[in-house]
Amino acid sequence: MKSFLDTSVIVAAARTNDGRYQASSALLHACDPNIGACAAHTLAEVYSNLTGMPPPNRFHPQLALKFIVRLRSKLECVALSPDEYLDAAQRIADLGLLGGLIYDALLLACARKVNAERIYTWNVRHFQLVAPDLKDRIIQPPLP
Repeated sequence: MKSFLDTSVIVAAARTNDGRYQASSALLHACDPNIGACAAHTLAEVYSNLTGMPPPNRFHPQLALKFIVRLRSKLECVALSPDEYLDAAQRIADLGLLGGLIYDALLLACARKVNAERIYTWNVRHFQLVAPDLKDRIIQPPLP
């Protein structure tokens, strides 16, 4: 059974002062590439988030890189082909959705690609809006 972790979960797992840290960190810790996945572009999103936060929460670039390297050992990183990008855009266009929801659609396309049975996010409402057919698979990490 494959689980897919979105960027919001992974960033929360890196920040010990985030209220969602325990749930996110426990979920990430339990993963290995056979049972856990993320989008390949999540690596860049995590780096951007961690190094772009205002002080004192900003990560030093080398610390952010160390965290990303650890991610690679915990999660399968899923990339999309150009056709898969277009398919994701077609899905949200057909739903009449706008703007930044395309990024959620790309993450969900990666989750589809690995046939994830669980898709973990702290942004359930947007994910379910973008992929109503996956509604039952899209959940928050379980709170301790």
